[in-house]
Amino acid sequence: MKPRTFILCTAILAAIFLTGCSTKTTIGLLMDNYETERWQRDKDMFIARINELGGTVVTDVANGDASLQYKQAEKMLEDGIDALVIVAVDQNEAAKIVALAHKYKVKVLSYDRLIRNCNLDLYISFDNVEVGALQAEYLTKVCPQGNYVLIGGAVTDNNSFLLKIGQMNVLQPLVERGDIRIVFDQFANRWAEEEGYRLMTECLAKKQKIDAVIAGNDNLATGVLRALQEKGVYENIYIAGQDADLIACQRIVGGTQTMTVYKPIEAIATKSADFAMQMAAGEEFKNLNLSVNNGKRMVPAVLLPAMVVNRETIRLTVVAEGYLKENKIYD
Repeated sequence: MKPRTFILCTAILAAIFLTGCSTKTTIGLLMDNYETERWQRDKDMFIARINELGGTVVTDVANGDASLQYKQAEKMLEDGIDALVIVAVDQNEAAKIVALAHKYKVKVLSYDRLIRNCNLDLYISFDNVEVGALQAEYLTKVCPQGNYVLIGGAVTDNNSFLLKIGQMNVLQPLVERGDIRIVFDQFANRWAEEEGYRLMTECLAKKQKIDAVIAGNDNLATGVLRALQEKGVYENIYIAGQDADLIACQRIVGGTQTMTVYKPIEAIATKSADFAMQMAAGEEFKNLNLSVNNGKRMVPAVLLPAMVVNRETIRLTVVAEGYLKENKIYD
């Protein structure tokens, strides 16, 4: 073989070898659904950060079907992902996915919603007890007396119960004092507008005077308001939500919703991406001084702060953070 030919062949073989060794880290991302406005943002920001870190993301959405989410996880694991991030459809059923992932030696990060009763590797969310307290604190300032309605989040989501704890930490002393009366208190089946409408319609059938409604999120609040408007009783009722959806912020400036809670999406998406890449590389978690009991173990956790959004603070929160455009809110 001539020297030039030998050098060329060697270069080609080296290129093939190096290409084969430069496979990107692959992170699996399982979503519940996109019924709530924020989830598409979570996904997009998470993917952008993983790409920035040199990895790639495969994603799927279960549309509220826990058994389908398990099958989607199974396929990702068979295809060879390096770490798995889950927005769980069901807090208990998703434990099966964690167990399956561990059989493949893949670690699991529970995104925003705690997966219970399993050896979960990491949980990243917001302080949902504090979120519930923020809702109740704000409403009780503007409506310190009267009849309250609680429309809780999805019964399949641990966050719903954490929100309720935070709400009742504020409300219970006022209930005991007789200032506030809780006339309706139900959890939804899903974080969906139709559920808010169904539960508020059920509440209105009891023909109780209503002064304030705390809804688990803005999607539920949309259904609540629709039910109130149909009955012509929406004026002078204070409504709290969560997630800072565009439509909720438009209602706040328009006067039909009182407040919402903004949970900085970029913060949770970025941190989750950073930790997912650490898990994929087999690195130990650093600077974690918090853990959360999921019924099976104390899970290393990161809980991020949230912000109250009302008519006075919209520009200082969701607009200043770049989450929503001012012209869209005031359009």
